[in-house]
Amino acid sequence: MVSKRKLSKTDASGESCKTDLPKTKKSRISDKENASAHGGVENEGVFEELLRTSGIILKAGEGQNEIGVDQMAFQKKLCLALEKHPTYPGVVKQFIGGLESHIKDRNQFKNCLLPCTPIRTEGSRTLVHSYCESLIKLLLGIKILQPAVITLLLEKIPEFFFDIVGTFGTNFPRLIVNQFKWLDRLLDSQDLVKKLMQMISVSPVPIQHDIITSLPEILEDSQQSEVARELSCLLKQGRRLTVPILDALSRLDLDAGLLAEVRQSAMTIVPSVKLEDLPVVVKFILHNVKAADAVEVISDLRKSLDLSSCVLPLQILGSQKKLKSQVQASSSMSQVTTSQNCVKLLFDVIKLAVRFQKDVSEAWIKAIENSTSVSDHKVLDLIVLLLIHSTNTKNRKQAEKVLRSKIRLGCMPEQLMQNAFQNHSMVIKDFFPSILALAQTFLHSAHPAIVSFGSCMYKQAFAAFDSYCQQEVVTALVTHVCSGNETELDISLDVLTDLVMLHTSLLMRYATFVKTILDSTQKLNPCQIRKLFYILSTLAFSQRQEGSYIQDDMHMVIRKWLSSTVPNHKQMGIIGAVTMIGSVALKRNEGDGGSLERPELNSERDGQLSTLLDLVGFCCEQTPEVLALYYDELASLIEKQKGNLDLQLLDEFGKSLVEDFPSNFVVDLNPTVDGSFLFPVKSLYNLDEEESQGAIAINLLPLVSQSELGRVADGMSDQSKRVVSPICLSPCFRLLRLYTGEQNSGSLEEIDALLGCPLYLTDLEVEGKLDSLSKQEREFLCSLLFYALNWFREVVNAFCQQQDAEMKGKVLTRLQNITELQTVLGKCLAATPGYVPPPAAFDSEALEAVPSVSAAGPVRKRNGRKKKTDGSKDSSAGRSQADDSSEGNQPDTELSELEKTAAEREAGNPLAQLQSYRPYFRELDLEVFTVLHCGLLTKSVLDTEMHTEAREVVQLGPAELCFLLDDLCWKLEHVLTPGSTRRVPFPKERGYKDIGFSHLCQRSPKEVAMCVVKLLKPLCNHMENMHNYFQAVIQNRGVEDDPGVNSQEHQLMSSCYQQLLLSFRSLFAWNGFSQHENTDLLRSALQVLADRLKPGETEFLLLEELISESFHYLLNFQQSVPSFHCAFILTQLLIAIAEKPMAGWKKEKMASLAKQFLCQSWVKPSGDREKGSQFNSALHTLLCVYLEHTDNILKAIEEISSVGVPELINSAKDGCSSTYPTLSRQTFPVFFRVMMAQLESSVKSIPAGKPSDSSEVQLEKLLRWNIAVRNFHILINLVKVFDSRPVLSICLKYGRLFVEAFLKLAMPLLDYSFKKHRDDVQSLLKTLQLSTRQLHHMCGHSKICQDIGLTNHVPLLKKSLEQFVYRVKAMLAFNHCQEAFWVGILKNRDLQGEEILSQASEERDSDEEDSAESPAEELSGSGTNASDEEGAAGPGPSPTEP
Repeated sequence: MVSKRKLSKTDASGESCKTDLPKTKKSRISDKENASAHGGVENEGVFEELLRTSGIILKAGEGQNEIGVDQMAFQKKLCLALEKHPTYPGVVKQFIGGLESHIKDRNQFKNCLLPCTPIRTEGSRTLVHSYCESLIKLLLGIKILQPAVITLLLEKIPEFFFDIVGTFGTNFPRLIVNQFKWLDRLLDSQDLVKKLMQMISVSPVPIQHDIITSLPEILEDSQQSEVARELSCLLKQGRRLTVPILDALSRLDLDAGLLAEVRQSAMTIVPSVKLEDLPVVVKFILHNVKAADAVEVISDLRKSLDLSSCVLPLQILGSQKKLKSQVQASSSMSQVTTSQNCVKLLFDVIKLAVRFQKDVSEAWIKAIENSTSVSDHKVLDLIVLLLIHSTNTKNRKQAEKVLRSKIRLGCMPEQLMQNAFQNHSMVIKDFFPSILALAQTFLHSAHPAIVSFGSCMYKQAFAAFDSYCQQEVVTALVTHVCSGNETELDISLDVLTDLVMLHTSLLMRYATFVKTILDSTQKLNPCQIRKLFYILSTLAFSQRQEGSYIQDDMHMVIRKWLSSTVPNHKQMGIIGAVTMIGSVALKRNEGDGGSLERPELNSERDGQLSTLLDLVGFCCEQTPEVLALYYDELASLIEKQKGNLDLQLLDEFGKSLVEDFPSNFVVDLNPTVDGSFLFPVKSLYNLDEEESQGAIAINLLPLVSQSELGRVADGMSDQSKRVVSPICLSPCFRLLRLYTGEQNSGSLEEIDALLGCPLYLTDLEVEGKLDSLSKQEREFLCSLLFYALNWFREVVNAFCQQQDAEMKGKVLTRLQNITELQTVLGKCLAATPGYVPPPAAFDSEALEAVPSVSAAGPVRKRNGRKKKTDGSKDSSAGRSQADDSSEGNQPDTELSELEKTAAEREAGNPLAQLQSYRPYFRELDLEVFTVLHCGLLTKSVLDTEMHTEAREVVQLGPAELCFLLDDLCWKLEHVLTPGSTRRVPFPKERGYKDIGFSHLCQRSPKEVAMCVVKLLKPLCNHMENMHNYFQAVIQNRGVEDDPGVNSQEHQLMSSCYQQLLLSFRSLFAWNGFSQHENTDLLRSALQVLADRLKPGETEFLLLEELISESFHYLLNFQQSVPSFHCAFILTQLLIAIAEKPMAGWKKEKMASLAKQFLCQSWVKPSGDREKGSQFNSALHTLLCVYLEHTDNILKAIEEISSVGVPELINSAKDGCSSTYPTLSRQTFPVFFRVMMAQLESSVKSIPAGKPSDSSEVQLEKLLRWNIAVRNFHILINLVKVFDSRPVLSICLKYGRLFVEAFLKLAMPLLDYSFKKHRDDVQSLLKTLQLSTRQLHHMCGHSKICQDIGLTNHVPLLKKSLEQFVYRVKAMLAFNHCQEAFWVGILKNRDLQGEEILSQASEERDSDEEDSAESPAEELSGSGTNASDEEGAAGPGPSPTEP
């Protein structure tokens, strides 16, 4: 920089010199005058004189040397003058001596090194170019002067070794070295380079730097390789010259070997090089990368490059506020800027390589793709993929595909993306269009992890980038919301919710965009409306003045909706209004606004609130469903904003609520009730019988009677009194208890009488009476029971967290009342087909599908998600089936449903139909599950102790436990998405999926998971109780064969066991555990399990050790699982835990566990074997687990097919295999399908044969193929015994796939091993030929049957069989045995080998196949079942009719 500034000064002085020249004077002035006039050099010697005569005037001081002739003319003149000089060649020495003495003065030396100035005189046409070289460079161009000038210059360099650049304003060494660049001709370039290299070895670093970077412009082509080697040696010696050496080497033409060597040297210094030097090093490594070694080079570079070192200065920035010294703060700021600039330069280098070197782009993608371990992935990978996506259009799709794959596998966690955005926003901002495009695409994905990643990209981009990018992000999110796609809509609203919470003031700028969503609300469901109004309310009321225009818009929309007659609009209006009320009534911080304006603001806020409350109250009065929704929404608001609401504002509303509830729903308890009703009124379920004075009751039956039948009791005939609907009973109580709790710091003493008070119902002993009732009476009874159940559910919700022992006991009694009532309700529903219950959830559209229950026997819909109490293992298993099997969404076959209901009736459980009525029950809160901390009370305990004493202990009964666990299972299944779940790309239109989960959906999955982790201890207790119970049952069964097992209790306990396992599975299979922020939660969950085995020793265990201990703990339950479905869920649970990660020993354990379950006889308490489609589906999964985890899959398949199947064939009609009791005639197709599929996939893992394989490797592969082909032959031949349509279909499908795998992988092996292992190859082909012949028979059979499902497989199979024939022929030709091959005619036969006669075959004389003449011929000839078989059955008419 200094030298440039000086240069400009000299230019200026040169200009002034020019202007000083007289304009009209043309005659030459005398030399002396000329010299003095222009500040020239006096006392001329030979040097000065020769230069002047040749055309250069030397200057002293600041002025530059002037040249009056063309450079070439000057050199020619000077050369001639020297050669013709009388004292030549001595004159040369004199000339150089003159030069040497001239440049002793530093200013004059500088003039000689800087370009000369051309002299232009007006009127004369100058031939001098505007840019002229320096005097030294011109002298170097003269052959006779060059060696001496070079020597002189090199001798001058050491003079400046210890100069600080800038002392004299000029970097002399750099100027000297520059003189050697681009010379037209070097007389002795070898000598010059040698001297320069010597100079490098003795010079200080700055001079070394200048010499090295100049070398490429000095060297001749022949010298490049030799110098490059010397420079590479220098590179290894130290790091100080890394940048100049690599810069020089990148401009030299290196041979491949040397380039690789230097690149390797550069690679080794990448981790430790200075940050500012890193871009140069990376640029060199990426320079001239050849396609062949690109992947390897970039893989090494990926491993070496660590951006975390660049983040260190950013941490200094973060802590800079704590620094006292401003100087330190500013220096740390500059350090950060430097660091960010270096990283930016680094990515600019990569960007250039990606854009202009095709191989670099592809190799980088491949390098990232090849990386398998999660820990191998870095921030660098993500940034490079974004860089490729934005820079290289050809590789855009490929980059996106790799990124998707990595996210799906969990290799690119969201934490990594957050680091990228927070630490390298300057770099990433350049790729914003790509980030936006990827985020939009990811939100359309079917995989939850990719959707989550896309949403995180939006959040990070909004937080890290400027206002333009923020606006684009908000616009994109609003577009998603208005798109109508439900998943996109939910995710986008969640992102906007997060942004409004974290960056309220920033988002406020773009509130106009967000407000436009109000124009597209017709597609939003209630939960989404709630989110939208939360976002808008937060924006409207957080910034008072700025948000007023949003408030106006929201008021207008809400008024329009509330005044609408469309129920859906009214519903949206209430949800929106209550959400707004929540924002207005939030407690404000004292710092809000100045003290002077607080009263005005408060009164304005109070006015807004009372207006909203009055408006909603007026609109709700006439419709009970709408009023109930209003109560529910307000209750949810108080619960969600616990402690944050300004309850003084809600006081007026609360007082009216406290007064209304008793007057509407509560009456004094009297022995008789006036009025005529369908049923006689009777007070039931009173827990406070001893407190007779002032007792109250819930006035249920009269209210239901009034609502359902329009009958008004005598005392209520006053027309002016508002009609009270029992629909509002539960919602109003929920609001009352939450309001009371909030006012009294959680205490419910004011309303605790409602926990134990009775209900006005009727006599519920309905057994045998239902048939005598009319349809109206039966429906009335059902409604009454639904209202009573929902009341009890809300009571349990309210009082479940009370610590008082008496209250706890009452809560448990209420749970018992629920299970009893549900038993009665089940019987009533069975007798009341077509009945529609009163609604219980009001924030959803009218339920489209009314549950249909036949009076004869309830048949439960598989997908109906209804709460049950007693629950049966079959029914709850049916639900889990929907997740666990690929065909789980299809309803069970009619037969299996009947089997299930029959089993339920036998076990005395008539509640199966309640499953489909789930939306008509009030939702249980998560807090209810704290009741699980109570112990379990079974009938055996009651038998040994007095009934009353046992009941005094606060314990759960099996029915209540089952009821709670069943509900917990449904909740977890709904909210905790398993890691393997895929969303259907085009889901069918369904109703609102959150029916029955509205409270749950207001919590995040993480909050739910945390609740369950807190419940793990009691859940483990209950599971151990189940284990002990069933262990005792198994032992008693062995001791004496008494039917003393209570079948109903056994079934309840079995159902509890299953639901416990399902709850554990839902928790541990949750995909949230793969995210970095949830690792601590996973650890604490595993710690609870591990603590059961090693109490007090688990605190400091590593995560892997915790997983191991938890795995062992759960493995202990294998002995006591009561049903096959429980075994199946336990297996899945163990896999979910073991996959974090699956170690070798766990794999063995999983295989042995699955085998143990397959080899176990599964019998119901009734003595029947378990069966049905659900059993088959679980069996399919367990068998897959066994074969996938076993060491030797071929051996396992052979064992089942050659041991288990023959045992089955020899057993009785209803018998099963003794080794594998799960293998029966009904389950054979399941075993067969899994074995064929696993056999086909296992042979694909055998590597294809290569010419380079050794004899031992070939023999090993042949052996594996031999076993596989033998297994295939055994399985195919089983069709002769089991010839059902599913088995034939499996054979035709997987038979073709096996033959194709054989052609692709085994035939190349046979090509190369035929000569060495001829007998083995022949034996292999002979065995396979028997199987292909059988497959051919199956093709014939399917044609006879004319079964479209089977014949669809035939063309492709025949094509594969034909390819097999010709491939064998090619193999023989390859081994010079072609003459041993010939084609015979294979006749069409059926499964039993009988010939299928057709018109063509009848005309033939021969009845048998031609036999082969040699082993080789036999193997090939007998395999020719594709080429001529069409001749046998194809051209003629269809096969003869049976």
